[in-house]
This record gives sequence, C-alpha cells and structure tokens, in this order.
Amino acid sequence: MTRDPALRRGWRTSDNRDVAITNPHPLLSDEVRRRVEDLARQENREPSAVLEEAVRRYAASSRLERLSERLEKSAHRRGIKEEDVPSLVADVRRENELRGR
Repeated sequence: MTRDPALRRGWRTSDNRDVAITNPHPLLSDEVRRRVEDLARQENREPSAVLEEAVRRYAASSRLERLSERLEKSAHRRGIKEEDVPSLVADVRRENELRGR
C-alpha cells in the first residue's frame, strides 16, 4: 500500500486504513504522538491500544480523586479529623464482627 505523505505514520482505523490528519488542531502534540508510537512499538501494540489504556487509567484516577474530595468534605462537615480514622475503623470492624459480617 502506498502511503500518502500527508498521513501520519502509525495511525490506522479499525479496518486498517490510514487516517488522514485534516484537523488544523491535532489532538496530540508531535511529542506525545511520538511517545505513544514508541511505547506501542516497545510493547508490540497498536498506538490506539496504548491511548485507550491511558484514557481508561486517567478516567479511573479522576473518579477516585473526585470521590476522595467528596469524602473529605463529608468528613469535614461531620467534624471527623484524620487522627479519628483509625479508631472509627476499629469501631466499625468490631460492630461487623458482632453482626457476623
């Protein structure tokens, strides 16, 4: 297959067609694109698989961060301090043992 020089190397659709970059504002900088391609080569994976994993990990991390912030605010509203946590956890564990959980 002859490659159009206007196409970026390594980017293909799921049916293995080259993808032309027509957006004047590319999604990835050249540096990040090269890093993705290098990682893909090192791991013998498609660049899209590397990007998908990165997005999944970022989304999971972001969800965890938002949950942590909500829990911190809730603890603050209830007057719970960080030093209170070990004894609160111990109390819950004792209660769970008594209930047979």
